[in-house]
Amino acid sequence: MVKAYTQEHVYKHPWERVTSASWRKFADPENKRTLSHILEVDTLSHKLDSLSGKLYTTRALTIHAPGPWFLRKIVGQDICHCVESTVVDAQSKSMQLTTRNISLQKFIEVEEKIRYEPHPENPTGWTVCQQETSIRIKPLSALASMAEKVEQRCAERFMQNSVKGREVMERICKYLEAESGGIASNFH
Repeated sequence: MVKAYTQEHVYKHPWERVTSASWRKFADPENKRTLSHILEVDTLSHKLDSLSGKLYTTRALTIHAPGPWFLRKIVGQDICHCVESTVVDAQSKSMQLTTRNISLQKFIEVEEKIRYEPHPENPTGWTVCQQETSIRIKPLSALASMAEKVEQRCAERFMQNSVKGREVMERICKYLEAESGGIASNFH
C-alpha cells in the first residue's frame, strides 16, 4: 500500500528570495522551534557544475518522527535519518529537493519532492512550490491490518509539517525582503 499526496503553494515572493529562504529554513533559532521535528541538518556535499551552472547539494537530516505507540514498539525508535538531494538551476530558475529516508527502510519508505519555479502568471514576483510525497509501509505480519491507518497518520503528520515549513519560508522571505530594502535590523 502507498499513501501519496501532492500540494501546491504560491509564495508571493520572487524565485531568488524563496530559494534563499529554503537554504535558511533549518538554520534560524526561531524556525527550530517551529520545525522542532528536525533535529539536525548536515551538509554532506556541495558542488557547482561549472559547465551547466547547476548547484548540487546533499544534506543529511535527522528527524524526530514519533508514530503510534505500537509502531515505536515494533521499530524500536522514533528517530529517522534522511538524505536530501537538491539541484538548483539558476539559469532556468528551478530548484528541486528530493528527500528519502535511509533509516527504518525495512518498515517504511518515504519520498518527498519539492520544486520551486517562477509562477507562470507572475514570473518575476511569485514562486510556485509543488510538493509530492509518497509513504509506503512495508508489509509486516504485525502491521498488515494497520498499514493503511499508519500510512494515513504519517500522511497527516507530513501535511501538518508542510504547513509549518511554509510558515517558516514566508517568515524568511519577509525578512529577506526587508533586508533587501535596508530595514532588516528593524524586522523582528
